[in-house]
Amino acid sequence: MARYQFKLPDIGEGIAEAEIVAWHVKVGDMVAEDQQIADMMTDKATVEMESPVAGKVVRVAGEVGDQIPIGSVLVEFEVEGDAPAEEAPAPAEEASRADTVALSDGLIDPTPAQEEEIPSLDETRAPAKAGAQESSEQKEEAGLPPSREHKSGQVQASPAVRQRARDLGIDLAQVKYAGDRIRHADLDAYLLYNSGGVSGGPRTRRADETVKVVGLRRKIAENMQEAKRRIPHFTLVEEYDVTALEQTRAMMNQDRGGNPKLTMLPFLITAFSRMLAQYPQINATYDDDAQVITRHGAVHMGMATQTPNGLMVAVIRDAQNRDLWNLAAEVARLAEAARTGKASREELSGSTFTISSLGPMGGITSTPVINRPEVGIVAVNKVRETPVVIDDELEVRKMMNLSLSCDHRVVDGWDAAEFMRDLRGLIENPLKLLSAR
Repeated sequence: MARYQFKLPDIGEGIAEAEIVAWHVKVGDMVAEDQQIADMMTDKATVEMESPVAGKVVRVAGEVGDQIPIGSVLVEFEVEGDAPAEEAPAPAEEASRADTVALSDGLIDPTPAQEEEIPSLDETRAPAKAGAQESSEQKEEAGLPPSREHKSGQVQASPAVRQRARDLGIDLAQVKYAGDRIRHADLDAYLLYNSGGVSGGPRTRRADETVKVVGLRRKIAENMQEAKRRIPHFTLVEEYDVTALEQTRAMMNQDRGGNPKLTMLPFLITAFSRMLAQYPQINATYDDDAQVITRHGAVHMGMATQTPNGLMVAVIRDAQNRDLWNLAAEVARLAEAARTGKASREELSGSTFTISSLGPMGGITSTPVINRPEVGIVAVNKVRETPVVIDDELEVRKMMNLSLSCDHRVVDGWDAAEFMRDLRGLIENPLKLLSAR
């Protein structure tokens, strides 16, 4: 038997270290060659590490959340026969990593306690089922009945009243009422009389949970903290009438052929891309360490995308040169790549302005945080039907708020107000938006 040390390779240009975001093996596991052993993160890109040999895991470097220098030992294996030759780092790399030589002594020893602290992928999935079973057992031990609907067929009540009683946990047999049946007013009186309390007995309290901030969530926290600490934000909110734009979108979707379905986002990206060409001070990045502002000629539109692991910003390159259908396809492609963790480093960096949209989940207004080192970000709020006075007549129109946050060191309030005013000419006039060049 021999020992083989697998050292963390250079997984990104200019990267000095990577963070352990998941272990798929633990000390004592037998692994096959090319089997996935760990997930490592650099910036916002996650890289899957595979075993170069087949053997038994005898030591691993650190826990989830730890930073591991490039070139240090990630996993040590016990292999059959002679250990494969290890690749020696280049001389230049050897000198830059001289301070990491002793790190192999920091590997976790294969004690039983440490084996428990390094869960395998299968073990990390087990607690959900175990917790559910434990919750059921706790209820039985406490003498609580399993979840069920109260059967109160002996009293008269409408289906709506019965449903509301079920939602509130009220046993209709306990409700006093006058007349031929229980009404909503009787439920209100019952709640008032019982000070808001309802039947059903005590409920099992959810246990406290401690969550270590690692991986992408840690990166998001660091970036947001730096953005709020270093950038003096101001936010301007404007209301737009998108009735005509929504009609145009519906008409184009009816005759889209093989093209992807259009959402509001491609229209807004088009409008912002055209307008940013006239306001280069907003389509800019600011290096506050060097005190240098770069006004970009192209619009590389950042698109905030929610993923299972947190918020990521995918980048639509040269958005100013794309038509609606192309934008719709790129939005869908990048969103899927971000959600599945397949987006490349190039697809997650280099944006010059960011747009964030929650779609129908959005609120009436919001105050987005700038994606540093950019100087501007816009949040798209939900479309809502609102009564509006037009030519002394009251009409119901589809209205939407846009929230623009800017870096006040670079963008003046007057510039932001003019930008949002001129944007109205494109958003509220779809023909002008589609014909503008």
